[in-house]
Amino acid sequence: MKPRDIALAVAIAAAWGVNFVIIDVGLGHFPPLLFNALRFTLAAFPAVLLAGRPPAAWRWVIAVALALSVTKFSLLFVGMHAGMPAGLASLVLQSQAVFTIGLAALLLRERPGRRQLAGLAVAAAGIGVVATRVGAGGLPAGAFASVLGAAAAWGLANIATRRAAPTDVLRFMIWVSAVASVPLILLSLLVEGPAADLAALRAIDGPAVAALLYVVLVATLAGFGGWGLLIRRYGASPVAPFSLLVPVFGLASAALFLGERIHRTDLLGGVLVIGGVLVGVAPVVRPLDRVAA
Repeated sequence: MKPRDIALAVAIAAAWGVNFVIIDVGLGHFPPLLFNALRFTLAAFPAVLLAGRPPAAWRWVIAVALALSVTKFSLLFVGMHAGMPAGLASLVLQSQAVFTIGLAALLLRERPGRRQLAGLAVAAAGIGVVATRVGAGGLPAGAFASVLGAAAAWGLANIATRRAAPTDVLRFMIWVSAVASVPLILLSLLVEGPAADLAALRAIDGPAVAALLYVVLVATLAGFGGWGLLIRRYGASPVAPFSLLVPVFGLASAALFLGERIHRTDLLGGVLVIGGVLVGVAPVVRPLDRVAA
């Protein structure tokens, strides 16, 4: 890869890592489901009016929208709202690799190799180390379970994305966002209620707008657009390992800007998760197997 493209890949990983801090800020202003609905609605409109036809079959656009945008991000936002630290959330989400390989074996009959199995076992052990903080360690069980569920939904979305094989990642994500926007709005209205949603919108201020613009313009549109550009230039294998920098930036930025304490179990678990994913999964990832929040 050219130095400027390496710099772009690192910049995208940094933007996605910092995004967990931005999400935490946004959740201080919006109910989690409403925040997620606003993210994908604004990411889709008006961009979808200029995007042309979806670069994949409609069934896969719908499948990814439901698995990724509706389920994965809703669970992530709900989990963080319930007390999952931003930095730790960026790390636990990397367990999506374990779910991706497991679901690929179950649904696509793909047999993982020994190296994959060994790497995934190490990554799973890392998540187990992080999980020791649940309860007595001050980590809410429900919040941890929600983010782990988000990782599982991400794994399912990865399978659907691999089957979709979109020719343009950014255009694909714009259509995924558009399809997800309606069920996300309805979900927020049903679960959080019109009164809570209206109150949040009426109380919107500068930091809330800034957080929303960041997750829409930087994390979603610019992030996916740049990532797709790198994938088209070099293929998935050289690019995907840069995504392992996301939890590094996530933990560091959460400690710096939110004052989150990094526990020893976080560090040990992080080394195991990132190391296991790097060894066992990075060589076989596909274009969207690794994207961040």
